[in-house]
Formats: sequence, structure tokens, C-alpha cells
Amino acid sequence: MRLAFICTEKLPSPAVRGGAIQIMMDGVSPFLSQNHQLTIYSITDAALPNRETRGDIKYIRFPRDSYVEDVASSLKEYAYDVVHVFNRPKNVVIYKEASPTSRFVVSLHNEMFETNKISDIDAELCVEYVHKITTVSNYIKSTITRRVPAAENKTEPIFSGIDPNSYHPIWTSRGLQLRNQMRERYGVQNKKVILFVGRLSVKKGPHLLIEAMDRVLDEHPDAVLVIVGGKWFSDNTVDSYGQWLLKLAEPYRSRVIFTKFVQAGEIQNYFSMGDVFVCSSQWQEPLARVHYEAMAAGVPVITTDRGGNAEVVQHKRNGYIVRTYNSSDSFADAINYMLTYRDEARTMAFRGREMVEGFFTFKHVADRLNKIYMDAYRSEPTPLSNIKVTKLKSRFTRPLRRKLKRRSSSKRTQQRGR
Repeated sequence: MRLAFICTEKLPSPAVRGGAIQIMMDGVSPFLSQNHQLTIYSITDAALPNRETRGDIKYIRFPRDSYVEDVASSLKEYAYDVVHVFNRPKNVVIYKEASPTSRFVVSLHNEMFETNKISDIDAELCVEYVHKITTVSNYIKSTITRRVPAAENKTEPIFSGIDPNSYHPIWTSRGLQLRNQMRERYGVQNKKVILFVGRLSVKKGPHLLIEAMDRVLDEHPDAVLVIVGGKWFSDNTVDSYGQWLLKLAEPYRSRVIFTKFVQAGEIQNYFSMGDVFVCSSQWQEPLARVHYEAMAAGVPVITTDRGGNAEVVQHKRNGYIVRTYNSSDSFADAINYMLTYRDEARTMAFRGREMVEGFFTFKHVADRLNKIYMDAYRSEPTPLSNIKVTKLKSRFTRPLRRKLKRRSSSKRTQQRGR
């Protein structure tokens, strides 16, 4: 089967700049390329050539400014059997017009069916054109079916995955070694480490963890908060929110540590230093992959009851769920609980690791996706809608049609000149 992955226009693939979607693609592609001819489209990057083949996987990269048009032109040329569009449902209509004989799958990693992100007609046509819609959580599925009820039978949650062999729980010799190395690097050898891993933004909520430190230090004076991440992927510049975080942290001095951005290939080592991991999300989180990473690393998890988070974390079974998500006192209560009842927290960590090994590896995700791809491959391609493409609201449609027409005319001219 000729299979194409179409990444978003945000970050390149492989995940040289990080990104949850790119990391997931990196994880499943080695399994899928064993049985399929896999091509991955993404934006260009200074660290990567525009075209290359790694193992059995072909990579094609286009400039961000013309990315959608260029990908559509390439789809028209190669006519893949199955095309998987990642997190850009509005572009399915464009890609389908370019390659009408392809079967399409679209995956949703956040709320891309909101009215400010996709028009009514593009949303309906996307659902009509795709064989299957996958989502990272039941919560994200609900945002689709609420907008387009016809999507119910086509939408299937496929939870994310990780490589458990890349994460070493502290009860293993390698995990203990990494833990000691990372703690020595940051000077927290004899501390109780509270870990935050993520982008520094209001919706991720690290300010609440800093504000919680007063009460945490009252009960655990040897505690330290380590904040891992920058304001954006591979970006260590400090914006106004970052400046506010630094100001909040000033009174705590060495009790709050900022590591700045960490490369995707190193992040697993940072989890090893934690006594507890906290996802303090304030927004309706689709289902952050950091939950899987923390569980794989054998770190007890605290998370908020926002979006899809509670779909993989069960309160006081494999983690602790904060219901009052916007309260620093609630986070202080949760952190103090986990640091006080260490045996119970350790049991939660064991269960989290078992859950990852049993359900949430890249191999699990690849197998679930492969079934969808094979079902799509055995089906007939969805015909183009009777709705005229010229009436679609997508701003890319007319430029794309002009570009395809120019390319077609150029080929005819070349053939006449031979």
C-alpha cells in the first residue's frame, strides 16, 4: 500500500524541533513502513534536506508559506492509496480534490472542529470524504460529533503512545543511575522534586505550582519545583508570561528551577529526577502526552480534570486528579498528599507503568492505525461531493487550482517539445 502522512505546517518531521504529533509519527512510522510504502510530508527546516529517504521512509518537505498547495500538487502526482492528514481537517477538502482516488483518514489532536478553525461546509465535507476520523481522546471525539453528528460512526479514539524502552523507572538500575545524574546536574540530590514538563503558557498553569510552593514548603521544606520547558518548541526567549513566572519564583530562590527548552531526545531523562509529576493544565487539554511519559518513567502523576486528562489517569489508582483546577491550594493539597504518602504514590507509579506497557506503546498505536488503513484500502474511494469546489470557503482552493493548471500545462508543453 502507498501510504502518505501529512504533518501540520507548524513543525518538521522527524521531530527535530519537538512536537507531540511529530514525536508520535516518529514512533509509529518504523512499524508501518515494514508493510507499506510510507511517505511523510512536513515543512522545510534548516537542519533537514528538502527530500530524503531514511530506511524505508521517504520524506518530502515544502516551505511553510506554500505548504498546503505544494502537498496537494504532490498528492495529485503520486496518487497514494491512503492519505493520513494530521490535525488539519479543513485541508482534507483540498487534498481530496487533488487526489480523488485516494482514501483519507484524518486524526484530531485538539479541538480543530471549533467554529473558528473550520467552516460548516468544510467540516461536513471532511466528515463525508474521510474513511475514518481518529482522536487522541473521547473528549476530542465529543467536540467533533457535537458539531457534525454524522461523524459519530466514523470517529474512533486512538490514544497516543510512547516507547517504554526509552523511559527507565527509578526502581530499575538504569533509572536510578539517570535519577542520580540528573539530580546532581541541577543540585537537587537530597530534595523532593516536583516536576512540571511543558510549554510555559497560561493555559498550562505553571504559575499555580509556583504559588502552591508556600504551603508545600511548610509541610516539606526539602521540596523543590523543577519547571522543564520553554515558551514554545525549541524557543528559549522569555515573553511577558515567562517574566511573570520568574518574578513569582524570585522569593523561592533555589526552590524553583527553570531548565528552559529540552530537546525531545533528552526529555525522558528529566522525568527520572521527579518524585511527583504535575500536569497543571487550565484549558480543556485534549490529552497531553506527558501523562504517558511520566507513567512510563515510573513517576507518580497529578493532573487536572480538564479535557481528556482523566481518561488515562484514575484518581488514587494510577495518579491524583485535581478537580478545582484553577486553585493553587488544590495543587498544594495534591502535592503534599503524594509527598507524604510515599508508598501509596509508589503504587500509583507502578500501575501507571503497567498501563503504558499494556496499552500505550507506539506498537499499540501502529497496530490500531494499520487496521484503519487496511479497512480504508479495501473500501472504495469516497466520490467528490456535488457541492462545487468553487463555493468552498477554504482560502487555498483557487490558488491551488491555478497552480495545478500551470503544472499540467507545463507538462504538456514539455511533451510537445520532445
